Parts: sequence; structure tokens; C-alpha cells
Amino acid sequence: MTAAIPTSQTDVQSNVQSNVQTDVQINTEADPKLLQFLQLLTDAFQNGQLVRLVLSKYQGDDPELQRLVIRPVLLKNELQLLFLSQNRTFDQTHNYLFPEALSLLKQQLGQQFFSAHLQTSSHELQLSFSKKGKVLLSKHPVKTAVATVETSVDLTHNKAKQRYVEQSRPYLQALGITDAKGDIIPAMSKKWKQINKFIEVLAKAIQQTGLMQPQSQSQSQSQQLHVADFGSGKAYLTFAVFDYLTSTLGLSAKVTGVELRQPLVDLCNEAATRLQLSGLQFEQGDVKHFKTRGINVMIALHACDIATDYAIDMGIRTGAEIIMCSPCCHKELRPQLQSPAVLSPLLIHGIHLGQEAEMLTDGLRALLLEAHGYDTQVFEFISLEHTSKNKMILAQKRKKAGDNSAVLQQIAALKAFYGIKQHTLETLLANSEQ
Repeated sequence: MTAAIPTSQTDVQSNVQSNVQTDVQINTEADPKLLQFLQLLTDAFQNGQLVRLVLSKYQGDDPELQRLVIRPVLLKNELQLLFLSQNRTFDQTHNYLFPEALSLLKQQLGQQFFSAHLQTSSHELQLSFSKKGKVLLSKHPVKTAVATVETSVDLTHNKAKQRYVEQSRPYLQALGITDAKGDIIPAMSKKWKQINKFIEVLAKAIQQTGLMQPQSQSQSQSQQLHVADFGSGKAYLTFAVFDYLTSTLGLSAKVTGVELRQPLVDLCNEAATRLQLSGLQFEQGDVKHFKTRGINVMIALHACDIATDYAIDMGIRTGAEIIMCSPCCHKELRPQLQSPAVLSPLLIHGIHLGQEAEMLTDGLRALLLEAHGYDTQVFEFISLEHTSKNKMILAQKRKKAGDNSAVLQQIAALKAFYGIKQHTLETLLANSEQ
């Protein structure tokens, strides 16, 4: 017989008391103030008073990680801690039992994170580490009025997730993602997750590049925010981008989907017209033949082989503030690879050779973007369970151009090491500069 989940806060706290392990051993060799902080955290957790713990001022090896937010959750009637890693482009969550969570915290505090803010239902504590290694700890009571409104402990695991796409939007039903009631059609659940993750990445990039200021109605069409989506296909993401920019952010935006297959172009234009989405249009063609215009955001998802290079070249030439690519196929460099003999036992396997070619191709693309004034990241933007084409190259234009000589030297060294004679993106960029 399955135990019932507690329905009230009192029931939750009384129920979890028996589940919390109380024999937590804290390292007595640590700084006394750090020990005090960890003990207060332990007490708050065991007494059902922990609201959340935020670790910041990260100085570890992960360039993406910004901070760590920790809060209690109730999973199968057992109290645990949820670790939310907030990254520059995506967030990740992990759940831990308290002893394991405490062990992780002891490894990270003062080693990777140099500031921690603990919030309980009665107090707020601030732990910090100076550059000289001194540990500082302050503790303040929470005002009654604030505590009542802000610090009630919510142990719900499945909180309503922040969605960048509203499930009720009309275009989702028109494209067959939701039904007449606004519910996600089961067969489209993976596509729904892809759309949300893509818009989340785009939203953060827009915020970081300063494209969020609403345009004046009096401005000309050429001054609108312009997005080009190459290889738009059935345009799930194209519609989502337009809706997010215009409905959510209130921007004056023009979004153009470019697709080779004329039937899909017609289908998407009909849907945009039916939904009265002025500013969203679709054209037949590809990135090689699309006339360069003022583009702020260039998107090319699953462009095959060197089509990704043409898309990146166009994005750079048109001065796009944001370039988003999800490469597909990496054929150009693979036959050129001349790896050292010591790697031969590894690269006799086709899958390894393919992975090396993929890494080198996208690595060179990222470096070329860096050399042309972009801050660039290469990361997995959606889980493999949702799509096998899950790598994202995200480039955001820097405000000021810097010295690119060091990056160009890195590119030359990599090409020489692997014997690369031809790389399409490098050739396109060189030709455009002549």
C-alpha cells in the first residue's frame, strides 16, 4: 500500500522528521564559522525551516556555471535537496539526500563558490570568503511580515516550470502541437520541449546582447528587429520566435523563414495569414541564394555540412548580433584529417573518426566567430532523448572589437596539426574581406 503524500505543511514537516538522517558529521577541521554555517543549515533542514540556499561568486572550471540554487523537495515522501545549476544558456537540476548534499557543499564552499546566502523561515545568513581566505558570517532575523509572505517552505517538487512559450498560444494549435483544448498532443511532446528550450536560449541571448528595447511605432521597417531562420521546415521554431518577440517581449519584429521545399513555404505562409501574424513570412530558397539584408538574429538549425558555414558567413556579413546554429553532418574535414600516428588505434573506428571531425569542424567555426568579434559557446541545448541533433553554436556579437591575432594563430595551428587544407567558412570569410 502506497503512503499518502502529506497535504498540509504541518503534515509534511512531521512526516519528514522521521525520514531525515540526523547523524550528519561535519568536518571539525574546517573553519569554525563555516562549521557554524553548515550546522545552521543542517538544523534548518531537519526542523523543516529551510527555504533556500544560494551559492554564488563561482570560480571553478565550468565556464557556463553562474550560481547554484538549493531548496528542499519532497520526493516519494522523502525530504531531499534539489540543486539547480544556473548556467549562462541553460539550467540543470539534481536531487540529493541530505548527507550527500552536505558532502558536496563542504567540497564547494570556499573552493568553487565564495559566497552563500542561506534563507530560513526565521533567519537569513550570509557566508563569504575573502581573497585572503578569511571566512565571514553574518546572521539576521527575518521580519515577521516578510517571513509570512516570502519564506514559507514549499516542498513541491513539480513546481510549475518557467515556460518561455505559453501553451495556449493559437499558433501551437494551428501547427498541430496542441489540441482544441490547448493540451499538448502526446506525439508532439518532444517537439514542445525543443521549442521551449530553444526559446529559453534565445531569450537569454537577447537579454545579454541588449535587443530587448521595444521599437517605436514610428520607426521604419528597416529599423525593425529582423530574424532569419534558414531551413525553417515546418516552422515550429519560426512561429515560436515570432510570437516570443512580438507577444512576450512586445518588440517590433520581422521574422523570415527560408525553406527549399515550396509546399512547406506555402503551408507556413497560409498559417501565418490565417493567424494574422503580420511580420512573419516564408520564402523559398536557401542560405546560399538569400539576399543579404539587415539581420539581427540568424538561425540555422540542422543545416547539412557546409550549409552551416554559409549561414554563419551570412550572419557575420550582415552584422547579426546573435547567430544560432545547430550543425548537421560534418563531411568536409573528415577525409582531410591527418592525425598523429599515436591516435591511429583510436581512429580506426569510424565512429571515433566521425566524432573527431565533428569536434574539429565546430571548434574551428567557433574560433572563426571569435576572430570576427563574437563571444561563442558550443553546448548541448536539448537532451539526446529529444533529438540526436542537439549541439548548439551560439555566438553573440561583442560591443567592441578586440585583437584577434591570438585566435587566428590557434586556427592556423589546428589546421596544421590535422593537415586541413580547406575549410569552407574560412574561405567564405576571406573572400568577403577582399
